[in-house]
Amino acid sequence: MAVSMREARERLTSSDAKNIVFDVELLRRYAAGRCEAVLPQFLLSVAVAATTTLWMPLVLVGMWLALVIGALGTGWALALGFLRQGKGGENTRLWQARFIFAETANGFAWATFALLMCNVSDPWATTFVMVVFMLAAAIHTVVTAFLPAAVYAALAPNALAIMLYMRPTSLFGPAAPLSLLACGTLLYFAVLARRIHAGQVDTLSIQAEKDALIAELEQAKSNSDEARRRAEEASLAKSRFLATMSHELRTPLNAILGFSEVMKTELFGPHQVEAYRDYSKDIHASGQHLLMLINEILDLSRVEAGRYELKEEAVFLAGVIEDCRHLLTLRAKQRGVTMSEIIEPNMPRLWADERATRQIALNLLTNAIKFTPRGGQVTVKAGWTMAGGQYFSVKDTGPGIPEEEIPVIMSSFGRGSMAQKNADEGTGLGLPIVKGLVELHGGTFTLRSKLREGTEVIVVFPPERVMSALPRLDPAASLAPRQRATSRNAA
Repeated sequence: MAVSMREARERLTSSDAKNIVFDVELLRRYAAGRCEAVLPQFLLSVAVAATTTLWMPLVLVGMWLALVIGALGTGWALALGFLRQGKGGENTRLWQARFIFAETANGFAWATFALLMCNVSDPWATTFVMVVFMLAAAIHTVVTAFLPAAVYAALAPNALAIMLYMRPTSLFGPAAPLSLLACGTLLYFAVLARRIHAGQVDTLSIQAEKDALIAELEQAKSNSDEARRRAEEASLAKSRFLATMSHELRTPLNAILGFSEVMKTELFGPHQVEAYRDYSKDIHASGQHLLMLINEILDLSRVEAGRYELKEEAVFLAGVIEDCRHLLTLRAKQRGVTMSEIIEPNMPRLWADERATRQIALNLLTNAIKFTPRGGQVTVKAGWTMAGGQYFSVKDTGPGIPEEEIPVIMSSFGRGSMAQKNADEGTGLGLPIVKGLVELHGGTFTLRSKLREGTEVIVVFPPERVMSALPRLDPAASLAPRQRATSRNAA
């Protein structure tokens, strides 16, 4: 489809195809102009005939008027026939030849006016003849500007008639300057018609380009709608698959985790072979890892599908952070990482999902501890934003993330080069889940990192989620109005 549209666009912009397409449109515009100019030309010819009766007999004038009206009617009939056939102007050259013939006949019909007035010696008659020829030439130029050949066919008989009427005997005679001026005016009309034709072609070219662009936009929109429909169907199929497989996977996993834990702890007696204890530990650890992966995939799919329902309640952000830090203190000590926190006091509660908030904090702290080398430090901050919201940030002194890898780690299952070399095995779903949960709360997620300087992740909750506390009531102030009311009643 893209190839066919590109070929159509090239045909529109190529010179040969442009001429083929535009010739039909130019013929239509000429035909429309010819039909609109019938009445003005008819009135002009009647006015000229009425004025000519001052010098010539009525019979001759009537014959000339009949000739002009006949030529005008022929052109009008051809134009009307072309317009009535619709947009299927398949034989363009034939219609061009017909229109040129009609304009030639029209030009010769007006040129016979010079033969009609050639024997009149009145100077005013000469002026009148020149004015008539200039008016006729102007109207012909405007009407036939869409067909350059028709312009020449209409103006050439007028130029010939002017030369025959004026009959300049010498270059310096009294009739020579007027004849040259009249012929120069006709030449100017021809140049003007040429420019009008070029302008019309440019206009049609721009219109064709616009139509092609509109067609491409409509096609792109339809492709986009189709792709969105397929994406929605794929997302729905994925959600159904995960919803179905979650139960099918968790049921055997619970048995694997339960039995492996029994074997690991040697609940029914010690193992005869020591390797069995190690195998049971590996089975239990692998099952826990697989269960964590399934839970993260389900959480991410619900967030991406917009089906994660927030169970909102009043949440104390500082308390959630403190709980998560306390849970991970032992892991941080095992890795030799120091944890510190800077939390502003007296922060009000947030209207948020406590489970989602706790998951955000746990994921960020776990990542910071995981990527911080021994002897490093993880700093947790919480406080107010300039807009009146609340934030918390987790900053580590790890190796940092290259700037070009930040989009990779923010994508699903994306892991940077540092994670693959130095960190523990991970799924690459932690940060996408955190970002999705933050955006569900209407907040913002920002990740800043520099190589060999560390990484900082900032989570901001909007001001509308901060539950501002009501001001405390002053007992004295509340009793004062009552006392004043009592004194007035007593009085």
